[in-house]
Order: sequence, then C-alpha cells, then structure tokens
Amino acid sequence: MLIRKLNIDERPPMGLLLLADPSRKIVEEYLQRGQCFVAESNDQVIGCYVLLETRPETVELVNIAVEEIFQGKGIGKKLVMNAIEVAKSKGYKTIELGTGNSSISQLALYQKCGFRITGVDIDFFTKHYTEDIFENGIQCRDMIRLSRYL
Repeated sequence: MLIRKLNIDERPPMGLLLLADPSRKIVEEYLQRGQCFVAESNDQVIGCYVLLETRPETVELVNIAVEEIFQGKGIGKKLVMNAIEVAKSKGYKTIELGTGNSSISQLALYQKCGFRITGVDIDFFTKHYTEDIFENGIQCRDMIRLSRYL
C-alpha cells in the first residue's frame, strides 16, 4: 500500500470522503483549504485523509476514510499514523481531530494511536447536519474532540 498526497490535477475521492462525513458542502469546504492524501493498493484508491491547518503549529485530521471492503485490516491505523508523520515533518506541534459520540471503533482507534480526549462539542452534529446520523444504534449528536502532541 502506498500513501501519497493527492496531485493538484486529481479529483478527490468524494465517495470515500462522504463515508466519513456525509455533508458534501462541509467536505468541499475543507478540501479547498486542506491537503488530501490517498492510500492506494494495485492502483486503486482504498483510503484517504485530509489535513487542515487550524492555528499556528496545529493541524487537524478532518476526514479519514477506508473503503468498506478494506475496513478492519489495519488500513485506518496506517492512515492515522501517516497523518501524524506528515504533521511532524511539516513542523506542527499538535494534531487534532473530532469524531462522533457514536463512532465507537474510531474513538478506540484514535486513542490507540496516542490521541487524548480534550473536549466535547455538544450537539455539533444536530446543529450542523440537516439529517440525523446513526451509528452502532446510537444517534450521532456530539463531537468528541481529541488531540496528540507531536
């Protein structure tokens, strides 16, 4: 598997990005300001993530997605660890991310990768998304904020 920055003349993998964030408008907004990275296997994009500078010395991992048929194979962890290495190489001191309160396996993954919970944005998803989101039989209402010092 190869992880690389998306070339400027390539189209972002919107289908994948929308797996992690169902709002096309929000995805398009952070794609304009951030950098998209893709994971490829046999010339097929199987995963991606987006890094977005938020403050001096701080970058946010705003989207991370793996094609459903490739999930559960450690690709998500490789993408997160690659994002951490890219952030370090660019001189950032902190990497942050947010995930839904219903994203149980993602929350576990991020903590296994060294992220710590720093806060909760109450009702983030009910305020910013027009349709209700459910995962694992739980309504996604709140954004759990995590960060890791680099």
